[in-house]
Amino acid sequence: MNENPPKAVTPTSSGQTQTILGRSAVVKGELSASEDLVLEGQFEGSINVPENCLTVGAQGQAKSEIQARLVVVHGTVNGKISAKERVEIRKTGSVVGDVVSAGVAIEDGAYFKGSIEIVREGNTGAASQPSRKSAAASSA
Repeated sequence: MNENPPKAVTPTSSGQTQTILGRSAVVKGELSASEDLVLEGQFEGSINVPENCLTVGAQGQAKSEIQARLVVVHGTVNGKISAKERVEIRKTGSVVGDVVSAGVAIEDGAYFKGSIEIVREGNTGAASQPSRKSAAASSA
């Protein structure tokens, strides 16, 4: 048999590497990385990937304060999400907590309960005040 075991670090199509926390993994603590991170297991604590992407897979569960460039949620997140560019909650995703980002996308069927703060960078003075929205959304 010529079967390769799953790799924890794999290159993405853009040539960057990504780390995968597998489905059977249960981790508590503080996690930081300078590469993309895919969470398929359970994580409790803080996640800091400020220049990279965090993807919470369909089976992934995070009870975390998250800081990233981009966050894509297919699974479950309980806690605050801060993203420089964008937070995407896909139709299988569930987020309970506050979101602070320059952009937010919530697909039909996704669950979200919390507040959204849209942050605009590059503006100064009164125009730099963030827009704040509170929302509880759920689609059947």
